[in-house]
Amino acid sequence: MQGVSHITFVVRDLERMTTFLCDGLGATAVYDSGERNFSLFREKFFMLGGKWIAAIQGEPLKERNYQHVAFKVSAADLPEFRIRLERLGVEFKTPRDRVDGEGESLYFYDFDNHLFELHTGTFEERLAHYAL
Repeated sequence: MQGVSHITFVVRDLERMTTFLCDGLGATAVYDSGERNFSLFREKFFMLGGKWIAAIQGEPLKERNYQHVAFKVSAADLPEFRIRLERLGVEFKTPRDRVDGEGESLYFYDFDNHLFELHTGTFEERLAHYAL
């Protein structure tokens, strides 16, 4: 195992997801299949934090749940991300209760019911605080 290759989201509107990822989270669009479908459906690829994110056009999640993708951000950048996402009109979810020192989180949904988290802590910090 070498790590995660990519993350794929099924979305109703690829252009809206492009705005969400690029304007809201700072991703870079790198590929659009257009009318040439090499996969199951039309798709777009993005780079975000050095990771490959794929969006494929289709029927998205019908219901929301707690399954989510969390991206690491600095605490200093968290307020700016909130402003950018508020401008897009995304819905924020109240964060869960935290143990002091495990980092801050910003939870929000895209327009297809996918839950995202921007998190300021690290895995090691969380484990250390859970051990107390």
